[in-house]
Amino acid sequence: MPSDAELLILSGPQVEPLLQPADVLAAVREAFILHSERKGRVFPLVRERLDTGGVFGIKSGDVQAQALLGFKAAGFWPANRGLGGEPHQATVMLFDPATGRPTCLIDGNAITTTRTGAAGALGLRELARPDSASLCIFGTGVQARIQLTLALALLPAIRQVRYLTSRGTPDAGFEAAFAKQGTVQHAIDANAAVTDSDIVITATPGRSALFAADAVRPGTHINAVGTDTIGKRELPEGLLDRARVFTDDREQCRTIGEGQWYDGFDVTEIGDLLTGRVQFARRTEDVTVFDMTGIALQDLTVARMLLQRAGEGGYGTRMHWPW
Repeated sequence: MPSDAELLILSGPQVEPLLQPADVLAAVREAFILHSERKGRVFPLVRERLDTGGVFGIKSGDVQAQALLGFKAAGFWPANRGLGGEPHQATVMLFDPATGRPTCLIDGNAITTTRTGAAGALGLRELARPDSASLCIFGTGVQARIQLTLALALLPAIRQVRYLTSRGTPDAGFEAAFAKQGTVQHAIDANAAVTDSDIVITATPGRSALFAADAVRPGTHINAVGTDTIGKRELPEGLLDRARVFTDDREQCRTIGEGQWYDGFDVTEIGDLLTGRVQFARRTEDVTVFDMTGIALQDLTVARMLLQRAGEGGYGTRMHWPW
């Protein structure tokens, strides 16, 4: 049996310096294009609730022409907060499709955070009004922070940011993180904050609708980040019926995304927009929604980029892995 094979292991601290925003954005864009062109496959999703109170899932897929194969095992364990840990946990593994041999094991937490942030940035770039001056964000956690960071970098016209918390109280740490970017104000009235905003970002655990449908005024763009499991919800009933809806994967939108709450509506995959298979010219009065459920190809293209960067810079730990 071959005995000279190695498995590359990239821990969280080793991963984070390699996740340059431009590289991640390019990798995520490629993932959506591969999906649109059907060059990348997304395998059936596993998403199950556990007796421990956690949710465990597996997202897997491949790009046969690029010899890219792998999965991300991830989920959400809310009790971790009480242990001083991160509720979101993820691990990515890449394989050699010719032999099945594992080639790379990667801490997936930072991958999940940055690839989801990059997807949100692509949604804003393609769908939001470039002159958007006000933004409302629900949530102040890790994902909310990266979504807002990239939104402010992408849309310099934004001058006012309102945020809402589940507790209804201000988050001093969140405000301090964005103090240099301008005015970040805590809001209590969700409907009023939405009405006064050009962009709405929802980045919460998604247990119920966060605002009323009639609070969304014409011209608004919404990045819906949190709904990625059966039973989750962030957007109100009736909103998708009057919006132009985009998603990363049509089937996932209808099964685990915001589409699970609707019998039927038109939805466009954002990859089709990036490839030009679908044309969309925003009108002033259009309401647009990007329902972000997260697809395996995002994790795989980012993981492949990390594998390349690690090889170039000598990062990671290599373990003897005979097969």
